[in-house]
Amino acid sequence: MSDSEAILATLRRQEDAVAKGDVGGVMAPIADGAEMFDLPPPLRYAHDPARVADGLRDWFGTWEGGVTTRLEDPQVIVDGDVAVVFGPSRMRGIKTGAGPLDAWNRRTVVLRRMGGTWRIVHEHGSYPMAMDGSGRAMTELVPE
Repeated sequence: MSDSEAILATLRRQEDAVAKGDVGGVMAPIADGAEMFDLPPPLRYAHDPARVADGLRDWFGTWEGGVTTRLEDPQVIVDGDVAVVFGPSRMRGIKTGAGPLDAWNRRTVVLRRMGGTWRIVHEHGSYPMAMDGSGRAMTELVPE
């Protein structure tokens, strides 16, 4: 298996874990101390396994029947023991009290090979922002 294939397999296992609501599976590829720029606040945080596990459990509880996330058309760049993966990511599910959600965001994942295993050391997820002064995240956009 090539490095690119191994890296994408790691991310696909994480996506499968999200779909199952498997907190441990979501967290498994994340390195201790990983710097996360995630969709929910705060602006940035260092990976704290207990905090992340609690946050994931709470987040999974806000969906009726689960949620799926999928990095579409991922671009993979590998240079030695460091890799960057980026592309549009689709999140779908039914939000409790809000109804169906089908939203695309931007996702970048940086991985480092540690002990022969690719681990996530940085992740950045974001939505484009409306430039009309509202500060609104533009969750209705779809890839062109």
